[in-house]
Amino acid sequence: METAQRLLATQRQIPADAETVSHQLMLRAGLIRQLASGVYTWLPTGLKVLRNIEQIVREEMDAAKAQEILMPGVQPAELWEETGRWDQFGPELLRFSDRHDRGFCLGPTHEEVITDLVRSEIRSYKQLPAIFYQIQTKFRDEIRPRFGVMRSREFIMKDAYSFHLDEKSLQETYEVMYQTYEKIFDRLGLEYRAVVADSGNIGGDTSHEFHVLAESGEDQIVFTNNGNFAANMEMVATQMPSAQRPSPEASIEKVSTPGKHSISEVSTFFSVSEDKTLKTLIVHGEKDSLVGIVLRGDHELNRVKAERLDKVRSPLKFASAEIISKELKCDVGSIGPVKLNIPVYADYSTSVMSDFICGANENGFHYKGVNWGRDLPEPDFVDLRNISQGEPSPGDNGPVKIARGIEVGHIFQLGTKYSESMKVSCLDENGKSITLIMGCYGIGISRIVAAAIEQNHDDRGIVWPKSIAPYDLAIVPINMHKSKRLYDSVMELYQQAKAAGFDVLLDNRKERPGVMFADMELLGIPHRIVLSDKALDAGTVEYKGRSDAESRDLPRDDILAFIRDRNDPD
Repeated sequence: METAQRLLATQRQIPADAETVSHQLMLRAGLIRQLASGVYTWLPTGLKVLRNIEQIVREEMDAAKAQEILMPGVQPAELWEETGRWDQFGPELLRFSDRHDRGFCLGPTHEEVITDLVRSEIRSYKQLPAIFYQIQTKFRDEIRPRFGVMRSREFIMKDAYSFHLDEKSLQETYEVMYQTYEKIFDRLGLEYRAVVADSGNIGGDTSHEFHVLAESGEDQIVFTNNGNFAANMEMVATQMPSAQRPSPEASIEKVSTPGKHSISEVSTFFSVSEDKTLKTLIVHGEKDSLVGIVLRGDHELNRVKAERLDKVRSPLKFASAEIISKELKCDVGSIGPVKLNIPVYADYSTSVMSDFICGANENGFHYKGVNWGRDLPEPDFVDLRNISQGEPSPGDNGPVKIARGIEVGHIFQLGTKYSESMKVSCLDENGKSITLIMGCYGIGISRIVAAAIEQNHDDRGIVWPKSIAPYDLAIVPINMHKSKRLYDSVMELYQQAKAAGFDVLLDNRKERPGVMFADMELLGIPHRIVLSDKALDAGTVEYKGRSDAESRDLPRDDILAFIRDRNDPD
């Protein structure tokens, strides 16, 4: 492709409203343009990357014997009412009515639609197991779209669904899909980890997430060096400490702490480390009751664990400052478990604390020298917190490491959540009607583009993995419009490269060399060839790989073979 025939749309300035590197570079490189909040147009270069990712996903899904279909983006309300999700899904489901006042939604996911299809088409065990997938646009009405296509309202997703007579068949397909996802992300050239995850509102008992490792990731993933343990932070259990609680050495004392609200401020005031303090969070329980959740001062609450507590409302909702002030007669920064007349859960780690510091439930005061059993009742000790870096992993697989990841894939064992409510069954080999068991397997196609950039960039622009780069190589001639022989040589090389199977971008703009070089690096094209009259005289070209520190002169006649060998060193 020649740049004179293509919308390149590169920009020099960093967009002021783009927070993440991927969002900035996707705008600067001319991959996307925003139409509305969380809604983007994909420009030609961005669409090439998107299609490269789709092709890899499609090839591996086909190899796993999945059948590609295409389901409607608009879905009737009655299907969602069958599963109860019309009311459960929340405001992310964009609902509307047609001219006949019939309810519809823009599909954020397609469990109901595929289940409706299968109950109409699958009649016999001989048709099972069956895997269907699509690559299609979804819409979720995010309250706060951000980070470009990383968290947009409209996005492209590969979603797949499998149907089975029994758990054994589901498990076999689940393992195939797990391996298929590994092949996909290996081919995409991304550093990733698969982790045990929570199934969320999709449902099911077993699920794994696939995360691209990047510092900008919203999720924390926990793993060990030996590879025997990996999980999303929300799924990592901590254990009750085996150590004995030290005996009290201090008497409880109420201390004036004016203006001290945060754990950092309180620990500094008392000249102790944060692990000697407690923090008490107030959340909503059943029927608008309140529940106290107590953590060690240096620990973070795990929301998923808290939501699983019997007396805590799900989804988790923290009490507002107004409610706390009204019901507990103090401000947020002064709450503590002493004489707190609501149900209290405390994290395992607090069970071995003594002589600790906590809020006194009175503004401007804290207690020190507090001890369980003596100064307040022993609470229900449960697992409530996020594990910390270097702690022992579950199952004695060594100390854990914590990294940030961008979720780009998620696979679920759904069980019968949808097939039961939608009455999906077929006859087994004995003629008995069996409710089908389902699996669900998603990949965020458009999100992968952003995740790849977050993981692969430098101060000059994008550094694409070669499998998804918009072009294999760029040919950049210097003043071609002034030299007929240079023009002829450039066009000859251009045609040779295309005939050799390379996807080539020929920069035939009348621009300064520095502008063209900067654009090619911004676009992240893996290989760059520069031709000039001087190089023609020497029989060479100037070559630079995208990650190379310096360019080098190579024989003109050998350059395509050199690039092919560099792409496939084995």
